[in-house]
Amino acid sequence: MPVVEAVITVPVPPELAFAVSQTVAPERYRWDPFVREQHFTDGATRPGKGVLTFTRSRHGLAMVSEYVSFAPPTNVGMKMVRGPWFFEMFAGGWRFAPGPQPGTSVATWRYNFRCRPAFLRPVADRVGVWLLDRDIRRRIAGYAAGCADPVVLAAARRALSTEA
Repeated sequence: MPVVEAVITVPVPPELAFAVSQTVAPERYRWDPFVREQHFTDGATRPGKGVLTFTRSRHGLAMVSEYVSFAPPTNVGMKMVRGPWFFEMFAGGWRFAPGPQPGTSVATWRYNFRCRPAFLRPVADRVGVWLLDRDIRRRIAGYAAGCADPVVLAAARRALSTEA
């Protein structure tokens, strides 16, 4: 099963790094170049295990995903519930750990997927790795910019203060 991964060090501690990754509109749109539209479904108002989200990508593709793990400030995992026809399976996990310097974090984002139909998988998986690798690198770079954006940081801090 193909896997793509990106790692970056950001200038904020893990709890804030995690909170930035979970920001919602409109702040999410300031840093996340992949997302054109994103919202919780079924009446949910915040992330958590079992919560569903709708996402429309910059490519115009839509996906409903479910949080399968939610463990602030260290990790979050999601899996596709419904999505583009060419994905048989898609899942992702984001991890946050203390960085090499005090007050920094290492963010590791990993996606895995399986394409369909099976007879096209050898080619489709290679194309998928190429496309998703480009997207994950753009996205994690945008996330790093969000970790330095005062508007995004203020929203992340507000979310942390309401969780306490």
